[in-house]
Amino acid sequence: MKKSLRVIAACLAIGLLLAGCAGSHTGTGTSTQSAGQQADKEPAAASVAVTKESEAEVAADTAETADAAAAEAPVVYFTSDISAEGLVKIYDALGWTPEGNVAVKISTGEPPASNYLRPELIGDLVKKLDGTIVECNTAYGGSRSGSAMHRQVAEDHGFTVIADFDLMDEEGEAEWPMTGGTRLDRVIVGSHAENYTDWVILSHFKGHAMAGFGGAIKNVGIGISSPSGKVYVHTAGTKTSGSIWYNDQDAWLEALAEMVSGFSSHVGKDHIIYINVMNRLSVDCDCDGHPAEPDIHDIGILASTDPVALDQSCVDLVYQAEGNASLVKRMESLHGVHTLEHAEEIGLGSRTYELVSIDD
Repeated sequence: MKKSLRVIAACLAIGLLLAGCAGSHTGTGTSTQSAGQQADKEPAAASVAVTKESEAEVAADTAETADAAAAEAPVVYFTSDISAEGLVKIYDALGWTPEGNVAVKISTGEPPASNYLRPELIGDLVKKLDGTIVECNTAYGGSRSGSAMHRQVAEDHGFTVIADFDLMDEEGEAEWPMTGGTRLDRVIVGSHAENYTDWVILSHFKGHAMAGFGGAIKNVGIGISSPSGKVYVHTAGTKTSGSIWYNDQDAWLEALAEMVSGFSSHVGKDHIIYINVMNRLSVDCDCDGHPAEPDIHDIGILASTDPVALDQSCVDLVYQAEGNASLVKRMESLHGVHTLEHAEEIGLGSRTYELVSIDD
């Protein structure tokens, strides 16, 4: 039997609380003034009754607003079963049917010891989808900055055994429009991205040395960008070559969200699903070949059609987990949640969600 937990993002919960307090105060003031004007006609008890009635109405309105917001919230499915079977099961829960060529976007993982999602975990799902594993080359050097080396990494890590492997920028790049943002006016992706109609964004949720955390939005915003597109996002739309380091943290996090918005608009929301695996929760990304050992236990697998809701739910679960101090510090020190704040502002998704467990 499915267990459902409605989760309201902190900003909405605080907003409703403040609205409730303001409404109660206004109601009391109005009632008191009315009672004073009619003191010679009505007993003081009438003032109390009116005040209580007003407070009850405010409370009811606040609860109704919260219920309405929750009812409209996107669903995030959860399972604690981190296995090949659990991954297929949570995919099935989404009820999503691809219509054409399926790209499965993963991180191939930087050698020698990163925490990338292993082929034995994802293989059954990739085969079920008849999907092609896709990636782009990096913009920071390392073993995956050139196509020949990157293909060797994919082979060494076992991905070429379970599916076809496509380096999307191997033959160039493509530009897709981005509207409605403040940092980017286009997204720059590997040219082979145009060969796919449907996308499974399969991400390992963990910390990140530049974004605070990496999940679905990071996997798209940087992972589907060509090397010049990666520089473009990292530098908040200011350049397409050179270093990826940039001195305005919030600006680049906003660009990260905007890239995903451009990608989603071009591909179509109905053609994309997002799955995050919360295991090996190091403070370091899979782009780090020597990540810190996790202090936090494995949590589960989550899936949604809304990348903002999905990443927000993972952040919330980290805050609830034991041993989370180092990962929380990493996220907060880099203002990682700002990616989600801006993503919601530009309409990419919702930080309010309904978390539904598919575990029996």
